[in-house]
Amino acid sequence: MMIYALDVFIVLAGLCIGSFLNVCIYRLPNPDQSIVFPGSHCPICDTPIRMYDNIPVISYLLLAGKCRSCRTPISMRYPIVELLSGLTALAALLKFGYSWEGLVVYLFVAVMLVVTFIDIDHQKILDVITLPGTVICFLCSFFVDWITWQQSLIGILAGGGSLYIVAKSYLLLTGKMGMGGGDIKLLAMIGGLTGWQGVLFTIFAGSATGTVAGLMLIAAGRFTNFRRKIPFGPFLAFGAVTYLFYGKPIFYWYIGLFH
Repeated sequence: MMIYALDVFIVLAGLCIGSFLNVCIYRLPNPDQSIVFPGSHCPICDTPIRMYDNIPVISYLLLAGKCRSCRTPISMRYPIVELLSGLTALAALLKFGYSWEGLVVYLFVAVMLVVTFIDIDHQKILDVITLPGTVICFLCSFFVDWITWQQSLIGILAGGGSLYIVAKSYLLLTGKMGMGGGDIKLLAMIGGLTGWQGVLFTIFAGSATGTVAGLMLIAAGRFTNFRRKIPFGPFLAFGAVTYLFYGKPIFYWYIGLFH
């Protein structure tokens, strides 16, 4: 019974952290805003959100997705991020148990959620996330069992270096920037936790899912301006998270096909 209570607590904690992730997604792109002060408030009427209106997912349902004061619709993104955070906490627990590995994976996924939705909104990946994130991922290599600090360093160099070469090559061939520096730094950060194998998997999975998503948007008539860039960060994040949960056996299975 105690184990189940701890499981429920971890899921609830994940939901609450998801609420904080929403704050980061909204405020981090604006350097003039703090993620701590002021407290949560409606961005339209500026009314502070009461504690009982700030319960993850439940408050959104009780308020019918609208601000209590001005009745402005609240984006569905808020409960979605909270649910993803809570479900990821449960997934990390089921996969890694009560361990450093589970904590590291969950926190990494939480950061990837922030990166994903900021990139969707603003088409940029913030240095304030990726630069310290790369250092932290390297330090995490001393506490997890799937990567050594040497493999972490190689992953950082492989991640940042591979996309840097691609970006420079595209620039030389076309005279245009085909990839932002944020993607390069993000993949370096990913490499710090997954190694060079994770970098290869992330590039492949990210490119494949990005291509499929682009084709689906075109088929649905949602993407008609081909000069408009599709943010690549969310697909890199998806590939990295997939690798941490399932990628290593898939990677070695694929490599085994050539032997």
